[in-house]
Amino acid sequence: MKQIVFATNNKNKLREMREIMDGLYEVMSLEEIGCHEEIVEDADTIEGNAKIKADFVTNKFHVDCFADDTGLEVEALGGAPGVYSARYAGEHCSYQDNVDKMLNAMRGQTNRKAAFRTCIALNLDGKSYLFEGRCDGQITEEQRGTEGFGYDPIFQPDGYEQTFAELGHEVKNAISHRGRATQKLIAFLKGLD
Repeated sequence: MKQIVFATNNKNKLREMREIMDGLYEVMSLEEIGCHEEIVEDADTIEGNAKIKADFVTNKFHVDCFADDTGLEVEALGGAPGVYSARYAGEHCSYQDNVDKMLNAMRGQTNRKAAFRTCIALNLDGKSYLFEGRCDGQITEEQRGTEGFGYDPIFQPDGYEQTFAELGHEVKNAISHRGRATQKLIAFLKGLD
């Protein structure tokens, strides 16, 4: 099976991506290729951050690679936290810190519309490609569910009564922003065979 590097050390993202790409590619992590550097994500867009990560790995390790970046965009907060979603509550915050800050920021808000956006940057055979996925929904008033990670316990996708954290991996992977971006990536990769 062909190998491709996913520029992440996030075990949750890696597990999700391996489940989604099972049978198509063997997905390698940064750790597995010996990349232990901190890749500075200092772009002001999620597209820019995804490209920074993919380019760093491709240029340093000379491998085909893809990287993603995700942002939660909340309408009532003017699109925040957006590109800063992972460090919304501070540089070394936990998932729970981010969830707590979001629930506090949304206290009393009637407009709870939000969207997750993921951008995947792919470097393959010397060419670069971008794939985007989006999932619309709303921020719940309290945490619900134990599956998933990040903002999953407070994000309820449109058309569902449950949060991502209540839906389970299989359903979430099928409808999520990352799942949708990855399906575009997979369709592209399958089209190359």
